[in-house]
Amino acid sequence: MFKVLGILSVVLAGAASAQQAADAVEPEAGGVGAFDGLPAAFTAALAAKDAGKAVLASDWMIAAANPHAVKAGADVLAAGGTAADALVAVQVVLGLVEPQSSGLGGGAFLVWYDAASGEVITLDGRETAPLAATPRLFQDAAGEPLKFFDAVVGGRSVGTPGTPALLAEVHARWGNQPWASLLQAGIDLAEGGFAVSPRLAKLVARDAERLASSDVTAAYFMPDGVGVAAGDTLTNPAYAQTLRAFALDGADVFYGGSIGREIVATVQGVVDNPGVLSEVDMSIYRVKKRAAVCAPYRGHDVCGMGPPSSGAVAVGQILAALEGFDLSAGPQDLDVRRLMGDAARLAFADRGRYLADSDYVPVPVTGLLDPAYMAERAKLLDRETALEEVSAGEPAWDHALLWADDESIELPSTSHISIVDSAGNVASMTTTIENGFGSRLMVGGFLLNNELTDFSFRSHKDGVPIANRIEPGKRPRSSMAPTIVMKDGKPVMAVGSPGGSRIIGYVAQTIVAVLDWGMDVQKAVSVPHAVNRFGTYDLEEDTAAVELTEGLTAMGFEVGARGLTSGLHVIAIRDKLHGGADPRREGIAYGR
Repeated sequence: MFKVLGILSVVLAGAASAQQAADAVEPEAGGVGAFDGLPAAFTAALAAKDAGKAVLASDWMIAAANPHAVKAGADVLAAGGTAADALVAVQVVLGLVEPQSSGLGGGAFLVWYDAASGEVITLDGRETAPLAATPRLFQDAAGEPLKFFDAVVGGRSVGTPGTPALLAEVHARWGNQPWASLLQAGIDLAEGGFAVSPRLAKLVARDAERLASSDVTAAYFMPDGVGVAAGDTLTNPAYAQTLRAFALDGADVFYGGSIGREIVATVQGVVDNPGVLSEVDMSIYRVKKRAAVCAPYRGHDVCGMGPPSSGAVAVGQILAALEGFDLSAGPQDLDVRRLMGDAARLAFADRGRYLADSDYVPVPVTGLLDPAYMAERAKLLDRETALEEVSAGEPAWDHALLWADDESIELPSTSHISIVDSAGNVASMTTTIENGFGSRLMVGGFLLNNELTDFSFRSHKDGVPIANRIEPGKRPRSSMAPTIVMKDGKPVMAVGSPGGSRIIGYVAQTIVAVLDWGMDVQKAVSVPHAVNRFGTYDLEEDTAAVELTEGLTAMGFEVGARGLTSGLHVIAIRDKLHGGADPRREGIAYGR
């Protein structure tokens, strides 16, 4: 039995109200905790993070969101596997121990540096809209946008999952270990059980009403009607069975096989809010290789994922706007924060109008990152106060059609994995099911995404089309920003974060912290956040960032303090490998 709960009223009406809608949702919980049964070296990695020290290694390294997942990947690398092999093992375990953030029911973007060829390659494993999707999918009978969680909870929001296909593609391209062996750690942990982390328990308690909308989901996360508690041992035999099928039949079991059919039946079978995903949608899904988007900064090339992600373009625009300014005074300097805040506002204005799936709408990526265009945008920052108004620019473009400003929001869940292997291959992958716990539907022991709510709920605004409107087969715009920073043709850093649309600010700040403020990677990910998107300057509550409130307000910014639970995982590649894991979550960096 499924039902839809009208929990939060969110009306999407322009960029400012989109931020207000996102801000109305409580930030995703942070939290760390003890992890029993792990080798002492992994406990030491947790202790290093707590002490604010980067982890050093000579051969290989992983930074990811849960020690169990890091151990699974580390075992693969220690056995001679590549970063691609380890990525499979890490993702499979994350889908078990951090199920609210990513998994086999979601999608991911991968930025890969291939040591043999010296090439930066990006693979798009983003979910797709069903072929039966219409512009009215997220509108009521009067043509008005649905309340946000009325759209999310149930089958309507589920897009074709891309993560299983991406994992298979990664292994086929760059793996050297037997496929089935990479899933074994996930199988063992699902059958033997794992201790529920404090963060997972907190998130279950906070989302109990929505989780209760599905009997299957409620039975797993709230057995006997009570949410799982920190320290409880949780087993997932259904997930173990899914992984055994995945090990035996590969991605075909999802895209034309029994698990795919079960996904479709579940999505279509929701009583109050069924979706339109079909077996045809599953069977035609393909991972796409896309051109990396790179932007120069301080003698480096910052490379990431292009459309349908807005991540690389927006991060590149922020850095390009800052290139001509001295930021060395550091994160507590008001003028530095003024520059960073307004650079982000300019980037988000362009993002809201121009960025979408470039297979469906023309996107001026080259024009948005053109040095001449960015020099003009940067001139707007040459002042002492905040910009009074911010609007999208007019980049060079051979396309006459103008787009309306988007109205979609992204909420802060997701996970990020950074890996460097002994051959010098580098993987930076951000992976998601979108909102925490996705659509709240479970199949085969994993949650299904609500990725379609990343589209605009309206197709037009004042008669002008919105680039990120929903269309059959289209991939929704994302802010995920898996990044590899290059210098002289070699990788020097892998970085990325969860956090919805704030991902862009988290990643940009971390790059600035390393390249401008001279911080090691652990200090860089620990810097208090100050994030500006559409207008409100969010300062991380209970940190030194809130000391900037009075000064930024005097400069003309609207300022607010709130939780900013990033999940940055960074590896710097120098004479040694330097790993950093976000202290706001339970991940670690580990290497040898």
